[in-house]
Amino acid sequence: MRGRPKQILSGITLLGLVLLYLWVALDQPADGVAEGEVAALFRDQRSGVMVEFEGRVSRVLGDDLEGSRHQRFVVELDSGHTVLVSHNIDLASRVEPLSTGDGVVVRGQYEWNERGGVVHWTHHDPAGRRQGGWIRRDGETFR
Repeated sequence: MRGRPKQILSGITLLGLVLLYLWVALDQPADGVAEGEVAALFRDQRSGVMVEFEGRVSRVLGDDLEGSRHQRFVVELDSGHTVLVSHNIDLASRVEPLSTGDGVVVRGQYEWNERGGVVHWTHHDPAGRRQGGWIRRDGETFR
């Protein structure tokens, strides 16, 4: 009976650590990084990381028509960091209408470049091997 209070205390401590871990883990996007970490990915020149972020369209660019067609636009995050979004319109619906100032939420794969990075894979995976991305604007999801 002497070791019982220590076992109870250890169990409570372990439960507290598990709950803390779950609270932190559930506050992050699934298989991705939080919005604030996009700038860190840029700073660290990291690529191949799934991200999910919200921002405003700061510039709408012309489509990239070489190879697979991509709708392109620049999103500015609350931090001021900008990211190019390259959305494959051969595999997903075009985000329309889309204008400067529109609020969007983007999930895709971040790739580093010297201009702030580019996010692609904002669509489903036609082979079904990986979780795809998407773009949300005004409650509509484009994937």
